[in-house]
Amino acid sequence: MNTDENQSEERKANFFIGFLLFLVSIILFILTTPFGFIYGLGYTLLTNSFRGLGGFFLEIAVSIDQLGNVIMQHMLNLFWVKKGGYKFGNGDETISSVLGKNKIQKTLTGFGKFMVAILDTIDKNHVLDSIDYYVEPKN
Repeated sequence: MNTDENQSEERKANFFIGFLLFLVSIILFILTTPFGFIYGLGYTLLTNSFRGLGGFFLEIAVSIDQLGNVIMQHMLNLFWVKKGGYKFGNGDETISSVLGKNKIQKTLTGFGKFMVAILDTIDKNHVLDSIDYYVEPKN
């Protein structure tokens, strides 16, 4: 079997290894994030002044949103999406993107429509503009 075929197969996760890596990631996140955030603020201010902070905060917001899409996928699929709708859970996608796709497909529940209304009130057309939104990495 070649490398391409191995990559296309879904890899079964060992419970113990998955749980252990989850714990390590949480511990590392708690221990290192405050330092990385403070350093990132200082670095951004020194290199881009206040202009760069908006992009820095947006990158963090998108990453947290993607994490929420994975962690809350089962609950969001139950309460915000009708049967047959586009599902939450892709780690490379934001919650807003999934809401936008379901808005287009007309597969949002009442709760899902309510969340879209809130987001679109804060930022006009937020969920549609968020579909497959990607924050470009800086060189």
